[in-house]
Amino acid sequence: MGACESNRHLVHDGVMMLRVLALSLTLFTGFVQATVLQRPISLDTGTGELFGSLLLPKSDTPVPVVLIISGSGPTDRDGNNPDGGRNDSLKRLAWVLAKHNIASVRYDKRGVAASLAATPDERNLSVEAYVADAEAWGRKLKADPRFGPLILLGHSEGALIASLAAPSLDAAAVISMSGSARPIDQVLRQQLSNRLPPPLLLRSNELLDSLKAGHVDDNVPPQLQVIFRPSVQPYLISLFRQDPAAAFAQLKMPALIIQGSNDIQVGVGDARLLKEAKPDAELAVIEGMNHVMRIVPNDVKRQLASYKDPQLPLAAELSTRILGFIDGLRTR
Repeated sequence: MGACESNRHLVHDGVMMLRVLALSLTLFTGFVQATVLQRPISLDTGTGELFGSLLLPKSDTPVPVVLIISGSGPTDRDGNNPDGGRNDSLKRLAWVLAKHNIASVRYDKRGVAASLAATPDERNLSVEAYVADAEAWGRKLKADPRFGPLILLGHSEGALIASLAAPSLDAAAVISMSGSARPIDQVLRQQLSNRLPPPLLLRSNELLDSLKAGHVDDNVPPQLQVIFRPSVQPYLISLFRQDPAAAFAQLKMPALIIQGSNDIQVGVGDARLLKEAKPDAELAVIEGMNHVMRIVPNDVKRQLASYKDPQLPLAAELSTRILGFIDGLRTR
């Protein structure tokens, strides 16, 4: 065989090897994707049907399952809000879990997205209904032989719902992410005190006083309608009755508190108050992380932009903390 022919064979063999390698990578990628079952899942509550997404890693034995509960307002199962933008925070978190052999169900709350028909009028929403729904989802998952320990993970207002639902479910653990420790009327007072001119601030405080006392108040200035519109006031009344720190203190199961240092909605102080309420809980303050679980500088424009950027990666330490906590449940 001449040198030229030999070189041709080497080139040909090299090209063939690259094709085989490319095919192998394609098959491997497909295999990884196929090991996670992604399916819609629904729940008939008796007062409306709720819709969600299931991620289930392929396994011959039951796997831990995390019930992911989204935050306030019309935030959907993926962590997106029509008023605040698409960031896919909860969806991306669910995939992090799935790739580490942990199942998850995330769902649209009643009155939101695909579950809108369950309670189309927000006047009929309440914290108690949200808690009952979380409990019903939890019972469904606990009855499924594919699942092992049930962990409730709540983000923002969802952290309160998780804390209230966990005891009746005898959940294996609770994860509070960006959860307030103070009653939410106190949080609103603080937030609004820095943003409203004196006349509107006075009126907002009057509205908060009225709602805290359990009374609706239809006299809402146009500038405050987004927060205090009459149709949402019954829900706010039910919310203001709750004491998040007290609910968290009642938990008997292991708990993890996660808080970002650059969260412009909930502060590290709330996380520390939750830790005081339940001293045996783990506390993870993630430096630079914001409310939508990204590492973002403490700059308002960049913070708001991150709420609308699903391509930003989740904070790496977030995944490490959650996976380490769930893995550690086996040795408790």
